[in-house]
Amino acid sequence: MRAARLAFALALAPAGFTQQETRADWPHYGGQYGAWRYSALNQVTTDNVKRLVPVWAFQTGDSDGGLQATPIVRDGVLYLSSSHNHIFAINGATGEQIWRYTYALPKSFTTFYGAWNRGVAVGADTVFIGTIDNHMVAVDRKTGREIWNVNVEDANQCGCNITGAPLLVKDKVVAGVTGGDSAHRGYVTAFDVKTGRVAWRFWTIPAPGEPGNDTWSGDSWKYGGGSSWMTGSYDAELNLVYWSIGNPAADFYGDARKGRNLYTDSVVALDADTGKLKWYHQQIPHDVWDFDTAYENILLDLPVNGKPRKLLLNVNKGGLVFVVDRATGEFVSGYPIVKHINWTTGLSEKGELLNRNEPKEGVPSFICPAIGGGRSWNQAAYSPLTKQLYTTAIEWCQEVVVAKESPSEGKTFFGGSFEARHPKGESAYSHLDAVDPITGKQLWSYKSKYPLLASVLATAGNLVFTGDPEGNFFALDAKTGAKLWSFQTGSGHRGSSIAYSVNGRQYIATPSGWGSAVAGLISQLWPEAAEFRNGSTLMVFALPEAAK
Repeated sequence: MRAARLAFALALAPAGFTQQETRADWPHYGGQYGAWRYSALNQVTTDNVKRLVPVWAFQTGDSDGGLQATPIVRDGVLYLSSSHNHIFAINGATGEQIWRYTYALPKSFTTFYGAWNRGVAVGADTVFIGTIDNHMVAVDRKTGREIWNVNVEDANQCGCNITGAPLLVKDKVVAGVTGGDSAHRGYVTAFDVKTGRVAWRFWTIPAPGEPGNDTWSGDSWKYGGGSSWMTGSYDAELNLVYWSIGNPAADFYGDARKGRNLYTDSVVALDADTGKLKWYHQQIPHDVWDFDTAYENILLDLPVNGKPRKLLLNVNKGGLVFVVDRATGEFVSGYPIVKHINWTTGLSEKGELLNRNEPKEGVPSFICPAIGGGRSWNQAAYSPLTKQLYTTAIEWCQEVVVAKESPSEGKTFFGGSFEARHPKGESAYSHLDAVDPITGKQLWSYKSKYPLLASVLATAGNLVFTGDPEGNFFALDAKTGAKLWSFQTGSGHRGSSIAYSVNGRQYIATPSGWGSAVAGLISQLWPEAAEFRNGSTLMVFALPEAAK
């Protein structure tokens, strides 16, 4: 059966096409199921990128929280979500709106986790979106008409919602949930694409009688966090869905939840058909720093010590990269992506944390990196041409004061307070690096004054694209890190750029729209950031027709 599934997937791809790169379309949140964010299009190259010009722009009209989505492209049509769960179908060549879906949000509804949305999933006939009030919605791909609308859990009670893009896997659409900083118990849910009925649910915190519940003291499991707020990956050959699980709650106060707190701060491998747990790898047992294992899972087939391995790479919020065998969960390697890291001195050969530096109750503790992460959720990219991982990172710290706190269902549950600080000896800054995905050896580093909070795009033109908070969207040479091109889009970058083509012409599209919780945090260190312009515009670039 697995061989048949793999053969079917390969039959859909163009000749010479690998499973993890994109070409004309950008079909999934991470490009393909392996989350490489790499396009095999090579019309735009290091030689001609300076001729890249804007060809159309599309304003969503809702700048609340900025524009954080990854556009999806299928058959020349671009599908874009914005804050408050608007969906737009747009002609990928002209920018003309084909249809618009407006979600009917209850007027009295509010949420701690923001109005933003990070993307949709698109199938043959249907577009799927998770909503600000914790619904899963399916709309007709051709017309934008709502097909079904399922309430996952009462958002007013749970204090949770869906901000991440769903993942379409065969006849199911899979989604996570926020709530990791609240008194809530997280889960990953799969829905039938035709009806919206729940096909399976994986609880990220085991209940009594289930394996792993003994890693939670008392009743702490009931409100233990463990959100699943970003998008997973999928291996068709192994038939496994990989999802990253966030921090336990309370974030900083851990005395009331003694134990390893499974499956928080873990990557879990789930059977795509049943949701049954196949393996897990916990990066941070008993997290007391709010360092989620929430980000993308990049699937790589690379040699390790001369032997081919099926690997999964995950960047932890605490500034460490973990590489594991994606068939078994066995730890392979790990390394830091930030210089300023003091909550641990590193990893053992087995991937265990060394010399944990835990903040103390009632006493200010200087911890690096800050709660915004050694890297935020904005995703990395991998290029099979250079064999490099391209990831952003932030050098900043914080002062944490842990405080005892009792849970109240659906309410925030931090167990302490925090305030950003500059690292000792220098001002905070950010960087985009090219590193070996297995060893972490750095090829080059591009420094930025402000935190780089947009995802990275790599292309076969040997280019790396991303944007900064001031509104500059730019391209670097993938081999050297030299800046080759930049364009001021009018608002800062928090979303994810893509590459696609229509009628043989390559386009580069980027969301331009500053916002999000972390964007609000950075003004503690960079006061001028409070004046950075917000917005919500999709900017699309291409070479002039004569320069293609």
